[in-house]
Amino acid sequence: MHEGWIAQIGTPTDIYESPNSRMIAEFIGSVNLFEGEIVSDEVDHCIIDSPEVAQQLYIGHGVATNVEDNRVWLALRPEKALVSRDKPEDSYNWSKGIVHDIAYLGGNSIYYVRLPSQKVVMCSIANISRRQDKPTWDDEVYISWEAASGVVLRS
Repeated sequence: MHEGWIAQIGTPTDIYESPNSRMIAEFIGSVNLFEGEIVSDEVDHCIIDSPEVAQQLYIGHGVATNVEDNRVWLALRPEKALVSRDKPEDSYNWSKGIVHDIAYLGGNSIYYVRLPSQKVVMCSIANISRRQDKPTWDDEVYISWEAASGVVLRS
């Protein structure tokens, strides 16, 4: 519900994985939102320019931009973002950053990575072994994600 109206109907998985608006994405769990403008919209992919990341954002499907306003947001859940010390080889869906903060939560850690645009992005890393060689505070890292990991939202 939002302002007395049903905002979205679906299973918890549907609503979490496929929110239909920024409000729903932010209401259900943590989310990173990248504002941008669609520069290419084809049947099999969409490319978004965002001033918040250096690389363009690539979505593995079209989003039907038959409207005049090409402004959108890419919603990316923290567990869908990867953190690495190694620069990705892909041309899309990554950014360099600095580890700003880390929240150790036992089974996983939340990394807060500050991008060159000053945007802070949350990334969740599973703590799968006792002594992992993971980045720490102030380390330079790269965040990246798969083309199917983000959801394009218009409002």
